[in-house]
Amino acid sequence: MLVKTFGSALTGIDATTICVEVNISTGVNFFLVGLPDNAVKESLHRISAAFETNGLKMPGRKITVNLSPADLRKEGSAYDLPIALGILGASEQISSKLLDKFVIMGELSLDGTVRPIKGALPIAIQARKEGFRGLILPEANVREAAVVDTLEVYGVNSLSEVIGFLNGEKELVKTQVDTRREFLDKSTRFDIDFNEVRGQAHVKRALEIAAAGGHNIIMIGTPGSGKTMLAKRIPTIMPPMTLHEALETTKIHSVAGKIGNEGGLITHRPFRSPHHMASEVAIVGGGSSPVPGEISLSHNGILFLDELPEFSRSVIEVLRQPLEDKHITIARAKYSVEYPSNFMLVASMNPCPCGYLGHPTKECTCTPTQIARYMSRVSGPVMDRIDMHIEVAPVPFELMTAESLQSESSEQIRQRVIAARNIQTRRFESDTIHSNAMMESRHLKSYCKLDSPSRLLMNRAMERLGLSARAHDRILKVARTIADLAAKENIEADHIAEAIGYRSLDRSFWGVK
Repeated sequence: MLVKTFGSALTGIDATTICVEVNISTGVNFFLVGLPDNAVKESLHRISAAFETNGLKMPGRKITVNLSPADLRKEGSAYDLPIALGILGASEQISSKLLDKFVIMGELSLDGTVRPIKGALPIAIQARKEGFRGLILPEANVREAAVVDTLEVYGVNSLSEVIGFLNGEKELVKTQVDTRREFLDKSTRFDIDFNEVRGQAHVKRALEIAAAGGHNIIMIGTPGSGKTMLAKRIPTIMPPMTLHEALETTKIHSVAGKIGNEGGLITHRPFRSPHHMASEVAIVGGGSSPVPGEISLSHNGILFLDELPEFSRSVIEVLRQPLEDKHITIARAKYSVEYPSNFMLVASMNPCPCGYLGHPTKECTCTPTQIARYMSRVSGPVMDRIDMHIEVAPVPFELMTAESLQSESSEQIRQRVIAARNIQTRRFESDTIHSNAMMESRHLKSYCKLDSPSRLLMNRAMERLGLSARAHDRILKVARTIADLAAKENIEADHIAEAIGYRSLDRSFWGVK
C-alpha cells in the first residue's frame, strides 16, 4: 500500500515541501531513497525502537521510502516523524485520511518522544503558502510556528499523541499567537537605558546619529571608559522593527536553531557580540551543512565586535563584502545558499596593546613598533567601510558620582531617531533601501547636494586628510543623517563639519591614505 506524508527541507532561510512516499510490498528489506544524509538514513533505527516502545509493529515486508523531490538533499533528523507515520499508514496501523492535510516534522527519541527541530517558522510559512490545513511539530517549536496565522498549528510531545489525533481518538489543542499584539507589547521593553550612562555626551550624540542612519561606528578608548556599556544600549535607541523585519529576523534565528525555549516572534533588534576567537565560518556562516553566521543573525540589528584587533585579521577582512552588499552567499559544488546580512557594525578597541595611550593619568608602556603592529591588525579598507570613528575618554570621578547630574533616557533619544527614520522612509518609499547608510551613488546625487560653503569645506577635508572616494561618500551619508535629525531639507556646512569630525581618527591612529 502506498501512503504519502509531507515534511519540509530548509534551503537558506526558506523551506521546500518534501513529499514522503511510503510503499509496503512483497519482500523483506528497508530502502530509503531521495538523497538523504546520514542522519536521515539512521531514522530506521530510531523509528524501530520508538515503535517497539509504544506497542507498534515494524512491518516485516519490503518498505520503500522516497523523499521527493529526489534531487534535493535532505538533512537532519526531523524526518523521523513523517516517515514513521507513513510506515504506520501504509501498514494500516493508523488512519491515513488526514496525513495529506498536514506538514509533519519532528525527531523521534527511542521512547517515542518528539524532540525539537530547526526552522519551524519558514516551514510554517511554506505550508500556508501551499494550502495545507495545518502543521504538526514538537511542542517546543509550536509558538515559533504559530506566528503564522490562518494555519492550524499543533504541538505534540510523543508519537502516541499524533497517532491518537490521526485516529480521531485524541483532540490536540491548536496553538494561536496574536502576532501583532505580541509584537507591540514587547518591542519597546528594555532592561537597560542610556540614562544610566554618566557623561560621554559626545559619544551619545555619535551613537544617536549612527542609529538614526544605520551607520557603522567604531569607538576607540582606554579600558573602563564605557565602550561596551554604551554599545549594549544602542538597541534601546534604535527604531522598532517593522512586523516584516521581525518575521524575517525570526526566520533566520529559526533556521539557526537560536529561537530559545520561549519561542514566538523576535521583537527586539538583534544584538550579537561574538567572542574574538570566533572563526570565519562562525562569523559569515557556512559549514558542511550551511547555517547562518553571526552577520546574518545580526540582520536588522547590530553586530558588536568588542576589542576589534583581537579578532584574527582574516575574520575582520571577510566582513568587507557583506558590509557593502548586505547579503552573503555560501557556495558549494552542487548548490549555494544566500543569507541576508543587513546589519549595523559597532566595534570597539583600545588605542594600543596596553590600552593606556592618551590616558590622562596612566602612562602607556607600549613602543611605537608595538602600537603600529597592533593597529595594523585592522586594515585601511575595513576602516574605510566604517562610517564613524569616535574617541571615548574616561569619565572623571566627580562626574560619575554627581547625584544631581541628569542624563537623557533612551526613550527621549529614540523618539528623535524615529523622527529621522520617518524622514528617510518617506524619502526612499519608491526605492529598495530604507536608511541613509544604504544609499548608493545615484541617491547621493539626488539627496546630498551641497551648497558652496559645504562643498568648499568638503574639498579642504579631502585634501588635508587624504580621504578616499568611499570615505567621501560616507561623510555625505552621515551629514544627510545629521540634517535629518535637525529636520533640515538640505545639508548645511555645520552638518558636513560634524560628519568630517567622525572620519578623522583613522588618520590619527592608522595614517590611512
